[in-house]
Order: sequence, then structure tokens, then C-alpha cells
Amino acid sequence: MVYAIEEINRNPHILPNVSLGYDIYNVMFNEWWILDRCITWLSGPKKYVPNYTCRREMKSIAVLTGISWIISANIGTLLELYKYPQLTIGPFDPNLDNHEQFPDLYQIAPKDMSLSHGIVSLLNYFHWNWVGLIMSEGQKGVQIISDLRTEMDRNRICVDFVEIIPVSKVSHLPNRQLNPTQVLESSANVIITYGDSDFLRGFLFYLRQTLVTRKVWIMNSEWDGIIQSKHFILNSFHGSLIFAHHHKETSGFRNFIQTVHPSKYPEDFYLTKLWFYFFNCSFADDDCSTLENCLPNASLHESPGSHFDMVMTEFAYNVYNAVYAVAHSLHEMLLHYIEVRPIRKAEELMFSAWQLHPFLKNMQFTNPAGEQVNLDGKMKLNAEYDILNYWNFPEGLKLKVKVGQFSPYSSLGQQLSLSDDMIEWAIGFTETPQSVCSESCGPGFRKSLQEGNVICCFDCIPCPENEISNETDVDQCMQCLDHQYANTARDHCLQKSMTFLGYEDPMGIGLSCTALCFSASSALVLGIFLKQKNSPIVKANNRTLSYILLVALNLCFLCSFLFIGHPNTATCILQQTTFGMVFTVAVSTVLAKTITVVLAFKVTAPGRRIRWLLVTRAPNFIVPICTLIQIILCGIWLANSPPFIDTDTHSEREHIVIMCNKGSVTAFYCMLGYLGALALGSFTMAFLARNLPDTFNEAKFLTFSMLVFCSVWVTFLPVYHSTKGKVMVAVEVFSILVSSAGLLGCIFAPKCYIILLRPQRNSIQGHRDKIHYSYSYKT
Repeated sequence: MVYAIEEINRNPHILPNVSLGYDIYNVMFNEWWILDRCITWLSGPKKYVPNYTCRREMKSIAVLTGISWIISANIGTLLELYKYPQLTIGPFDPNLDNHEQFPDLYQIAPKDMSLSHGIVSLLNYFHWNWVGLIMSEGQKGVQIISDLRTEMDRNRICVDFVEIIPVSKVSHLPNRQLNPTQVLESSANVIITYGDSDFLRGFLFYLRQTLVTRKVWIMNSEWDGIIQSKHFILNSFHGSLIFAHHHKETSGFRNFIQTVHPSKYPEDFYLTKLWFYFFNCSFADDDCSTLENCLPNASLHESPGSHFDMVMTEFAYNVYNAVYAVAHSLHEMLLHYIEVRPIRKAEELMFSAWQLHPFLKNMQFTNPAGEQVNLDGKMKLNAEYDILNYWNFPEGLKLKVKVGQFSPYSSLGQQLSLSDDMIEWAIGFTETPQSVCSESCGPGFRKSLQEGNVICCFDCIPCPENEISNETDVDQCMQCLDHQYANTARDHCLQKSMTFLGYEDPMGIGLSCTALCFSASSALVLGIFLKQKNSPIVKANNRTLSYILLVALNLCFLCSFLFIGHPNTATCILQQTTFGMVFTVAVSTVLAKTITVVLAFKVTAPGRRIRWLLVTRAPNFIVPICTLIQIILCGIWLANSPPFIDTDTHSEREHIVIMCNKGSVTAFYCMLGYLGALALGSFTMAFLARNLPDTFNEAKFLTFSMLVFCSVWVTFLPVYHSTKGKVMVAVEVFSILVSSAGLLGCIFAPKCYIILLRPQRNSIQGHRDKIHYSYSYKT
């Protein structure tokens, strides 16, 4: 204030030929002392005379009050009676923004509307999402906590505890004590505290007996210059982060602080008293106005404990602007009076303080530091903030180091600038502290909220199959694309490789070798039957049908190779159709052989009408007729929805399976259904002829072979549907080989056994009945 007044008095462009002065009153924090000091100032120091002043030597034009809004409000209630302009140097407070209750009060400080955004930006910067809140009760405290909670919810930051402490209006002490146990036992390592200077003094009064370690305090600017502690060496608030209003520095203030001395301002009793306490001085007289025995060349910036900053604090800057606001308003008023009525004598400049209001209400000016100052509350801008780090280790250091800045006017993402390598953290931390309810879920995991808890408290569970998370703390994992798969850590997707049932695959090798062996076996049996074509056992079982059956079985084995290897359009079309037709030939041949046996033994009497079936060889037409029906079904299938090359991206985790799509699943099952009907018919006929008397009667073997055949394909259906990818192809090939081998083994193995190992049983003498049958059949 003194610096601003002297600067204005030296400036010829503001209030020329007019000097400003000041009077300082100390206000104790209770209503009686507030009113006492106000009336003393209004009436004079000798006695209280309401509505009358004994002062004649000076004219008071404005009052600067603060920094507590309670003190300003109590003073404003009295000053409003006399219409004195009142300028508050404390932070902008909505309690004082009521123009109906305080029409003559002006707030100098900018608004704190962006403070909550700045604090949350700081929390996000350090990834702190678990904090505690300690607030003072009142309109401003409620507004700040509401803004904070809204901003925290938007940024997914949670609150462990909230303490709202009411403050008495007649004492700086809170109405109830804060429980230090709640602060100490809280899992939150970051505590946000907000309140005016008087609340904070009371808060510190209750907390000073407790050493709080491993807690980072985030404070508003009212803490600036208030933080004190009684701990030895350690300090609970060392490492705290303070949001102080940003302002530019004035060029001459540092030099002014260095040159201030009681001898320069003999009327300033407070300055004399400070010198007495700080520099071990003594008083030379009884009225405590003259000092002696002081330290030589002492100055305020060298005071113990660094009580005086070489730069302006936030509140000092508000005082500086308040003095300039009064000076500019007075200057405008005097210019207005001079324009209206010329002034000849100084006595004609006498005016009442209330006449200054029209000029104060709309006052806007640029201070010497180059910043815009606006007294209109509706036109005030949001404050920018310096982030200060409080160093007080060891106890008494009391340094406030600027480590960052927050500006709501910067572009998004650049509003907060911080030099975190300069930060000294709280006692107990050797590195940047963490304040989270649950540890972050790393890549490969996702968050799972705990029932009944806030969103910051969660469990980490691995991502599901084929899903990944490549960031921390994701809510949902991301599905890999169809042509990709998740790696083992499930933190990124890998490209799938192409695969199919090839000849280099172990399953492909096994099935190929098996098919070749069975094909060779069927060819060998065919060769034996051709060599022994005139033997009774070959003749007795209709050697033509036996040859057809052996050739069909050989083709069944060989058609397995259509399923193995890289699929192409031709193989996809031939796979199912070839399989269907050659199996139809094989099963219809078995059906024809079964019908032949039944007819041979059931229709033996000469002259029976059905005997012509044997004579005309009618059973031999069963094979072409049944095969023609299957050819028609396959033709319809190929005409409407033929098989085609397709890819299966879901069956195998690391591979894309190249396979043949059947086109029409209905047609495929119609083909299988037709084969099943033929097999069931063959099984039924063979079952009926199983007990017919003859050594070479193969009805029993046909029955067993069709039982094996039906069992394989009935089992095939559920197994086929339960497998995926190339295993599905392998299952179908396996079923083809097993069912074909069943027919080959059950029907032809007994005959080959007789031909090769029991030739004596393969003779005319041993089988007269059979020879008679054959003769009758041929004639």
C-alpha cells in the first residue's frame, strides 16, 4: 500500500498537485473489535461520537478491508450507513457480491471460476484419482465443492472423504475439530483444502499437534503466508502445492523493500515494531518510537524466516490494485468537477466520499505492471494461477517456489504447464506419489468395478479370448479383427496365417497314408477276385456286383485326396459330389447284393411269378437307378448353390482356415440323407437274410458291414458339428475312410480268408448246394 501511494504521488499524470495518504487499523477477529476500530476511524481516536468526526487534518475517501470476507462483511454493514467506498483485498467471494446487501463494496481480486478446473488438471497430470476434501462451510465453500465434484466426475476422479467444517463468525476457530485420524488413516495421499484465511488459521490450530506425513496438500492461495508449524525439523505441509493468482511483477517493488526503514517512516508504528522483533533492537524512549542497537544495514528481505517476499504476494498485489483503483477514480472525479466548474482554491475541492461511487462502479484501468483491472463484478475475468511448491524442510525454510502455471485461456491440453522435476514432495515420499484407490490395470487387462464402490475402486481382469487392451485402465477390451488374433499378453493383435488340411500337416499325412493303404488293399482284393473269378465263393456272391463294389470302395478311398491340400474351385465342387456318387454306388451295390441273396433263397419254387426277377437279373439295375437319383440331387445342388472356396477366421486362434463352403447345407444333408436311406434299406434286407442256410451266404457279413457303416455316419453328425476349421474336414475324411474300410473288411475279409488260407473250403465237393443254386440261377 505504501509503495503504491508513493508511486502515485510521484506520478505527474495521476492526481497532479494532490497527495494521497493512509491510516492503518488492526482488526481483531471478533465483532466487538471490528466495530471498535471502525468507529475509532470514523469519529477519531479520543472518543466515540457516532455520526461525527473529530478529524480535521485529512479527508478519508475510501476503505481497504480484508482479507477475510467475514471482516469485510461486518465492516461493510457499518460503512454502508455512511456510503463509504469499501474495497476488499481478499479473494473474490460470492457472499460479498450481493449488491443489495453491500451496494458500496468493490472486490479487487479476479474470480476463481477456473480454480476447480485447474486443480483437476493437476490431478490428471499426476494420474491422481483418489483424493480427500476439506472445505469451509459457506456459500463459497459449497460452490467450490460443487464445481470440484462436477469436474472430478467428468474426469473419473473419486473422493475418499469430505469434511465441511463450519467457522464461527465471532472467532477464527472452527465450530468443531477436524479428526486427524481420518486424514492419517485415509488411503488417499492427496488432500484438497479450500477456505479463507481465517478458516485456515483455525484449521492449522487444530492440526498443528499432529505430524501428517505421506500426504500431498493442494491448497488455494489463502494459505500463502499462513502456513506455520510447531514440529521440530519436520513439517506437515512441506511439499504442498498452492494455487496462487498469477500476476505480473512491478519493476520497483524489490528495490522498495530493500530500502524500507523505520527512520524513513517514523509514523508507522507497525514497521517500528517489526524491526524491534526481527533485528534485536531496543527502544530509546518510553513511547516506543525510537529504535537503537539494531543490526547494521538490516532490511526486510533479510528478516528471519523470510517473512517478507521480494515480490508481491497475491494479497499485496490486490492492495496495490485497490490503491490505484481509488487514485484513478479520484482522478476521474476531479477532472469531471473541473470540467463542470472551474476550481480557484483548494478548499473548493472538498467533496463527500459517496461521490466517488459513480466513478468506481465502472472503473477499468491498466496498472503499471501492464495488467487490466476491472471493478465491475460482472465484467471480471477468471483468474490465472501460479502453482507454488512450499518448501519447509527443515522447519522454518518457508520457500514458495513457482513450479507451474494454469491458464484457462490457453488452448485445450496446454492450459497446465508444470516443471515436476522442481517439485519437493511431502515428507515420506522419495518420488512422485501415487494416490489411487486401485492400482492401474495394465495392457491386457480391463477394469471390473467392485459392487457398491465408486468407479475408481476396481479389480483388474484379463481380456477375454481374442480381445486386447493396449492402454491402461480401459473399461472394455477391444476385439481383434477377423484376420488378427490376440497375443499371449493380450496387449496387441497379430496377423493370422493361412492354413488348410495339407499334406505337410500331421493329420493330412496320416489320412493320406491311410487312404493309400486302404486303396491298395481294395485293389489287392479286386485282383484276388479277378484271379479267382471261377471259384465257387466268387461265383456264389455275384462277382459282377463284387467287382463294382470293390471299384467303388477304391474310389471312396481315393476321393479323400479331394479334401486334402489347398482348396480350389474344382476340388470344392468335386469333393462332396464325388463323395456322394461313389458312396451311392457302393451302398446301392450292397443293397443289390442283399436283394439278390433274399430273392435266391426266398423264391426257389419253379413257376412263381417273382422268379423272373432273378432270371432277368433285375437286381443289377438297382445300382444305376440309385446312382441316377443321387446324380440328379447333386445336379440340382450344383445348379442352385454350388460349393465355393471360403475362409474361416474364427475356428482357429492363430490361423485363417481356407476351406470349401458347401454352398447349400440343405443339399448336403439331402445327399447324406439319401445315402442313409440306402444304407438303412441295405441293413434291413441283410438283416432279414442273415439266417438263410448256405455256407457262402454273405447276408450276415452284409448286415454287420451296414451296421458299421450306419454307426460311423450317425456318429459323424454330432462330431462334425462340434469341430471347427480343418479338423472338421479331417473328421469327414476320417468318416469316409472308416465307413469304406468297414464295408471292405466286413464283406471281403472273410472271402479272402477262405480263398487264401482255406482253399479246401472253396471247392465244388464241399458246396454242392451252392453249386446247385448257381446252376439253377444260370439256367
